[in-house]
Amino acid sequence: MTELEKCMESLIFIFHRYAGQDDDGRKLSKKELKKLIEEELPSFIKAQKNPQTVDSIMKDLDLNKDDKLDFEEFLPLVAGLALACEKCYNSREKKGKK
Repeated sequence: MTELEKCMESLIFIFHRYAGQDDDGRKLSKKELKKLIEEELPSFIKAQKNPQTVDSIMKDLDLNKDDKLDFEEFLPLVAGLALACEKCYNSREKKGKK
């Protein structure tokens, strides 16, 4: 597998590892989402000043309002964080070239 394919596979495995902690197994409950963020994205959660961060994320991403996130609803979180990280990367690159 290519490096990108491995990354996609990891993302899928991580999602299902946390989604599989309750009876549903295919969607993240708020509790599972919180655990995923705390364990897999600790720097992100520590940087948040709002104690309601997970509630806000769940509300924004839960398009069908079933209080759970399927993989499709979860992906915008990952994409948004990747975009933010890429902006930081570009900013550091510009500073390094000066």
